[in-house]
Amino acid sequence: MATETAKGAESGDGGDRGYGPSALATPANAVTMLRVAATPFVLAAVASRGASWISVALWIVFAGTDGLDGYLARRQGATRSGAFLDPLADKFLVLGALFVLVAKNVFWWLPVALIGARELVISAYRSILGQRGVSIPARRSAKLKTVVQTFAVGFALLPPSAEHPSIATTILWVAVALTLVSGVQYLVDGSRNRHAM
Repeated sequence: MATETAKGAESGDGGDRGYGPSALATPANAVTMLRVAATPFVLAAVASRGASWISVALWIVFAGTDGLDGYLARRQGATRSGAFLDPLADKFLVLGALFVLVAKNVFWWLPVALIGARELVISAYRSILGQRGVSIPARRSAKLKTVVQTFAVGFALLPPSAEHPSIATTILWVAVALTLVSGVQYLVDGSRNRHAM
């Protein structure tokens, strides 16, 4: 998945049709909004079915659309609205699934709470600095932590691995480590960029 990735800042690479930074109605944004609209249904399937082939199929399809909107954005031009909506859609889907799995006693609440707290703090931090004209470039570690979070959910929903919960739990703790490390990196980057102004 591309929460906090550089794709929101990339320019088009010469696709058939380009969109300016202020565009709203773009194919990439349409895919992102589809993911947002589908999130409640995906979470409902996870809540009602738990680990099942239907749940994991839905998870793969809608988590995978993040790569599709990133591809479209690169080809047709990144937009400010896409840079805002895409990571938001990722957070709704991934955090929503993690909290549902906590409610179903699949995951312990502590690692999920750490992930949720980090996302809240860093999102607020970047928003505050953005209002002051301070930009924090996206980091690869942020992309990686989102991918690992997605895999943790996927392995928790996959019937064969769900019979061995330590697999998904181990991946989740790796995601926690990456999430906290990338959060510290953003705090350091924000402090440096603010003092450089």
